[in-house]
Amino acid sequence: MNSLVDMLRDAGRRIVYAAACCVVLSPAAAFAATGDEATHESDHQEDVLELPEVHVHGLPLNKDQQFGPVAKSTPWPGIPASLNGQELDDWMKARLLVSKHAKVTVVVLEPCKYRELTTAGVNALGKWTFDPQMSGDDPVDGELTVRIHFRTR
Repeated sequence: MNSLVDMLRDAGRRIVYAAACCVVLSPAAAFAATGDEATHESDHQEDVLELPEVHVHGLPLNKDQQFGPVAKSTPWPGIPASLNGQELDDWMKARLLVSKHAKVTVVVLEPCKYRELTTAGVNALGKWTFDPQMSGDDPVDGELTVRIHFRTR
């Protein structure tokens, strides 16, 4: 009698093992994962926001903590037509003086090797717009330093 019970237990274990293997190794699981990845990526495609690299000091944390002007619009310079097709790796450094009336004055601290790039950079920086630096509730004159890297391959 004991051998019959042992045989039935052994057969039951084999059936459970075989059923578990069928469920785990089923190709339906692989298709579901692939479909889920595709849906996930496409669902979040509109959430991607790419911003240009901008390092501006004086973020508006609080009116009492605003240590510099805050950029509202920062159009970037293009490569001048006279330098199109050339491999460039050049940069310039400029200080932007922003009056309490938000008027921008550009002062070049370190120009590019190419005069055309410096001119393009100054023209673009002159088009930047700002909220002025604040001291409490009062706008004051402020400044920030910007470095523009021109690079083509």
